[in-house]
Amino acid sequence: MFLYLLGLVVFYYLYRWFREIPRVPDKGDKYVYITGCDSGFGNLLARHLDELGFCVIASCFTEKGEEDLRKACSDRFTTLHLDVKKNESVDKAAALIKDKVGARGLWAVVNNAGVAIPSAPCDWLTIDDYKSMLDVNLNGVIAVTLSVLPLIKKARGRVVNVASVFGRISPVGGPYTVSKYGVEAFNDSLRRNMAPFGVKVLCIEPGFFKTTVTDSVVLGKSIKQLWEKMPQQVRDDYGPDYLDKVDVMMREKLAKMSDTDLMKVVSCMEHAISAVRPRTRYSPGWDAKLFWIPMSYMPTGFADWLLLKEAILPAKAVN
Repeated sequence: MFLYLLGLVVFYYLYRWFREIPRVPDKGDKYVYITGCDSGFGNLLARHLDELGFCVIASCFTEKGEEDLRKACSDRFTTLHLDVKKNESVDKAAALIKDKVGARGLWAVVNNAGVAIPSAPCDWLTIDDYKSMLDVNLNGVIAVTLSVLPLIKKARGRVVNVASVFGRISPVGGPYTVSKYGVEAFNDSLRRNMAPFGVKVLCIEPGFFKTTVTDSVVLGKSIKQLWEKMPQQVRDDYGPDYLDKVDVMMREKLAKMSDTDLMKVVSCMEHAISAVRPRTRYSPGWDAKLFWIPMSYMPTGFADWLLLKEAILPAKAVN
């Protein structure tokens, strides 16, 4: 019986692997719009797709990001400035893209731009802290998608949304997980809405990778700033040594948990864009596949116990 089940599993993965091999033709006629290309996944994806022959439109927040990509990529490559928080910037970018792609439409948009700070326990934060991140990670994704959706429908193309395993389970406080849950919901509703038009909507749910999002120095600095500005009563709840414990935990554990091979994520993005039969969801990273995603299906009480068991507790925690 065991061998029979093992054989079925092996057959399934072989069948899926074979089915997912074919790639779309005429890459040189297909335009791909990527947000957040200054660094990290977006930067690597832009370069990778350019090497594969796609017509890449890479948006960056900084002039340096644009300049570095132009120097490194082919004549097909286009860069533009984009601030996803500002509607006028999103609309201006969409107008430029419409002129660029013409009647063929836009093959794919990759919503990669995102931020990870401020992140902290919920009672450290204000509603403005939540708004600042949601404007980038969620509202920015929706705004960019809607701005080019008519062009995507014209090409019967793809929308690729970068969420996170933290869009499936919420082990930390703050707006990051809220924004990623929102991306998952938008992705699901858009996928069903666009299916009748032949548009595919795909979701990337990475685990921990070594990018600015998981940079312990950046996160530590942000947490320290939040600690210094919050009311004394809240600081007393957590205790004077709480900040030091969090800093040690991030420096020791975050570095070990973060995968340095960013191409694991980029390869999933590329497959979502170029495969004839892309997957609905991709979960790059062994921590995503073996820990976070399985935990998201566990009973809530068990998941809470497991996560709180490893958490740094405040000084006034109730025993």
